[in-house]
Amino acid sequence: MQVTAALCHTLTQITFDSLPDEVIEVAKRIILDGIAVAVAGARERGPTIAAEHVKSQSGKASATVIGHGFRTSPVLAAYANGISMHVLDYEPMWSPPTHATSPTLPAVLALAQERQISGQEIISAFVKGCELQGHIRLASHQYAPGEFTVHPPSSVGLMGSAAASAHILGLSQEQLQHALGITASRAGGLMANVGTMAKATHCGWAAMSGLDAALLASRGFTGNATIFEAPNGYVEHFFGRQFNHDELLRVGHSYRMVDPGFVIKLFPCQYGTHFGILAGLDLHKQISNPDQITSVHIISPRMPYVDRPAPKSGLNGKFSFQYTVAAALLDGSVTIPTFSDGRCTQPDIAALLSHTTLTQDETIPGVLEEMWVEVIVELQDGQRLSARCDGPQGFWGLPPLQRAEHLVKIRDCLGVGLDAEQTERCIQLVETLETLQSSEIAQLMALIG
Repeated sequence: MQVTAALCHTLTQITFDSLPDEVIEVAKRIILDGIAVAVAGARERGPTIAAEHVKSQSGKASATVIGHGFRTSPVLAAYANGISMHVLDYEPMWSPPTHATSPTLPAVLALAQERQISGQEIISAFVKGCELQGHIRLASHQYAPGEFTVHPPSSVGLMGSAAASAHILGLSQEQLQHALGITASRAGGLMANVGTMAKATHCGWAAMSGLDAALLASRGFTGNATIFEAPNGYVEHFFGRQFNHDELLRVGHSYRMVDPGFVIKLFPCQYGTHFGILAGLDLHKQISNPDQITSVHIISPRMPYVDRPAPKSGLNGKFSFQYTVAAALLDGSVTIPTFSDGRCTQPDIAALLSHTTLTQDETIPGVLEEMWVEVIVELQDGQRLSARCDGPQGFWGLPPLQRAEHLVKIRDCLGVGLDAEQTERCIQLVETLETLQSSEIAQLMALIG
């Protein structure tokens, strides 16, 4: 099977004119979400350290580092911006689970800025990168978190970045095969780093590595041009015999961006915790005084890395069923400040966590589309309340989040770094991205820089 060659042939044939209108609209919406989340994330401590590190490397000043007021090389900008775009864990969710935006969009924006391409080509490159990731994840048959061998963006995100970058660079089919071969040797991010600053580097590294590999391939650098089918290759190492090459080769024939589509995250934390948050928010409305709570019990699917009874940092709290439910019950909202170190360590949180238990039930499916979470609360007067969430707003199979509802999140995130006029200008530019020329792309990058 010449899988890699067939895949790359299809990818090189995809152009803006070949994209369905629905795919273009979805892509613009995801790009806007990614930019907004990056603007908000850039102010966090981890991305600030990364930006200082990148600035010290003195790359050529051709690509914007979002939120930090300087330019560097496209490769280093993609790295820093990928970290900013992922640190809040707030990008759109994909099925099977991965973060497709933060490994791809930073590479596209950085290279587009340097090469002065149009908005249409940005959309085309972004779609290719996301679709490749989506079809790799589908073909992997690793659908539930407990099946992951590594953090998914670190194994599929860089392949998306390479494909997207190859589009902007105009690589041939053969060059793209080599770019993917080079990229595959850079894959892998450990799940043990979930809940630390290092997790966001998985997406930054993916964006940087794929872009760098495409640049190398454009100069004639080579890798294994059959990396998807090669013995001891990409598929064999990360996915094994369960990988379905036919599903991979559906790239360009079906679009994962619209079927099953993506879900906009409404809370800046691991997606499984959204189920518990929504159950907690439902209960918060029924409890006049949270001090009356004597115990909290959470029932969830088996997700060991989201079982964190007493997180010591805001980053750690993003991956805690216990903390996210406690915050929902106490505050009646879960926002970016919820995951500050200060809020995570306050006495009321600690007190409620000491009375919170979690049961990870093996009989509850771990696949996102089938899972559910229940929260049971007992009060001082003996009253017992419960709430169950089978899917957040905009979840697969439920009505999608409408534009006006999405813009609430967008304005909130952009408002971290931009004033109201700049925010609206950013929204306008991205929502008309397919009409923009390179000069207007430069305006967008200056605005978010």
